[in-house]
Amino acid sequence: MRIACLDLEGVLIPEVWQNVARGCGVDELMLTTRDIPDYHQLMRKRLQLLDHHGITLDTIREVIGGMTALPGAGDFIRKLRAEMPVAILSDTYVEFAGPLMAQLDHPMLLCNSLSVTEGRIVDYHLRQENGKRHAVEAFRSLNYEVFATGDSYNDLTMLLAADRGAFFRPPDSIVRENPEIPVFREYDELFRFFTE
Repeated sequence: MRIACLDLEGVLIPEVWQNVARGCGVDELMLTTRDIPDYHQLMRKRLQLLDHHGITLDTIREVIGGMTALPGAGDFIRKLRAEMPVAILSDTYVEFAGPLMAQLDHPMLLCNSLSVTEGRIVDYHLRQENGKRHAVEAFRSLNYEVFATGDSYNDLTMLLAADRGAFFRPPDSIVRENPEIPVFREYDELFRFFTE
């Protein structure tokens, strides 16, 4: 039996932090794991910027509330869920994800959490270090054949741990550095990869 493990941002929804950057006028928040592969370094920088600019969780939720899934993502995930279980493995936060998961009909989501004090985000907590890879390994230990996709550096270990892994709409730099991993740019192609 197969299970599909999907990254969220860049695969099914736009990058949350880039939308926050635009909504709050803080260009430095545009950086993602495509730019800074070290997730802890990236998050420490983000927390410093949120504190410096006085950006609260409510402000971020307001931005997220105005976001929509990428064109075709909803149809893709509904079609895929008719074929196999789907797990979203994401570095996003449970405090952010509700409105976005609703647009995707609430698939299983494994992600991280935040510490919030008086509306301000003061810390972040990973569900598990390298959680995407561990989730894939756990599914494989349950005798699932795991198909996985993501778009960034933080997805590499997940893709390599899966029975079949592929990039979806990654930046060219990651493709050049990892030529052994297939690349897809359209949902129909990705669906065929998961179901063939």
